[in-house]
Amino acid sequence: MDTEKVTMLRYRGSKLSKVKKIDIFPKIEETFKEKSSVGGTFSVFSFILITWLVFLEINYYLDSKFVFKFSPDTDFDAKLKINVDITVAMPCSNLGADILDSTNQNAYKFGSLEEEDTWFELAPNQQIYFDNKKHFNSYLREEYHAVKDLLWKSSFSTMFRHMPERSTYPNRPHDACRIHGSLILNKVSGNFHITAGKSLNLPRGHIHISAFMSERDYNFSHRIDKFSFGDPSPGIVHPLEGDELISHTGMTLFNYFIEVVPTNVKTFLASVNTYQYSVKELNRPIDHDKGSHGMPGIFFKYDMSALKVTVSQERDHLGMFLARLCSIIGGIYVCSGFVNSLVQFCYNFAMCNWFSNPNEKQEVQKNNFKTIPDVVPVNL
Repeated sequence: MDTEKVTMLRYRGSKLSKVKKIDIFPKIEETFKEKSSVGGTFSVFSFILITWLVFLEINYYLDSKFVFKFSPDTDFDAKLKINVDITVAMPCSNLGADILDSTNQNAYKFGSLEEEDTWFELAPNQQIYFDNKKHFNSYLREEYHAVKDLLWKSSFSTMFRHMPERSTYPNRPHDACRIHGSLILNKVSGNFHITAGKSLNLPRGHIHISAFMSERDYNFSHRIDKFSFGDPSPGIVHPLEGDELISHTGMTLFNYFIEVVPTNVKTFLASVNTYQYSVKELNRPIDHDKGSHGMPGIFFKYDMSALKVTVSQERDHLGMFLARLCSIIGGIYVCSGFVNSLVQFCYNFAMCNWFSNPNEKQEVQKNNFKTIPDVVPVNL
């Protein structure tokens, strides 16, 4: 009779048992752990410190920064938008506002600005508005580098909107002209000017007819409520807004030399192509007898910069953020453990407590407090 062979699988042990031999993180049983009030105090302070530093690190990560980069401007087909709101101390019938660029195109191709008869003297509510705007814009020009991060991170492109309506109206004829509006220009250098006389278009340019005006009719005192290029964007300060110049002589030439810089603002939520500018101002009286020639008026001569500024909002990489969090938690844990051990050693040294094992302490206490057997009295 054939015997049936039975094969059985033998358990050779888990392969993970070999991995346990190379464990560099030894485990301590709960019975060998000693807890003390000093260690508990250090644990509380360590937890508070870790929480505080983690909170600061999260705020630092969420607080983005702006990086400025310069590159050649190669967008030659783009258009230049100019926004104007200027009040001149002359009636609109005696003024003309035109724009000519370096391509010598027709001045009327770009459109025309609106002209509105008004009074140069502001009403009380308007004067308060303009003084606040003047003071605020002057502060931004002087302290721009100190507050630039706040400006770029803010969501407000301007703190002031349009000038409010008059609260009072003077009882006299209009003595000023408000010129305002927006025009789309070629992205080249040009000259926006306001001078005496209405303009007359010619095949090769234009002229201003002011033959019926005398010198006492000239007064180019002006107030600039708005003068900017491109669309509004947070972080950009327009230097000319809030300026007011009073001319003491009628025949005065005001020159503004403007350098326009294309600017691309890239934030986490949007991207805006706009312009910022710097300006230099020069004014002089016109006196042909003294050799000071020229045409009285207000001239804004702007030129395009060959470089473009790209402002991008950035923050650190997520991996760097997590690495810093781990280093904070691990560093404080290790340092607090080292300080705790040092304090415990100093405490034991001062108290002459050389037994670090709780079992040894209990054994010593038992030996020091052995009970003495009772003595039974014997009656003699």
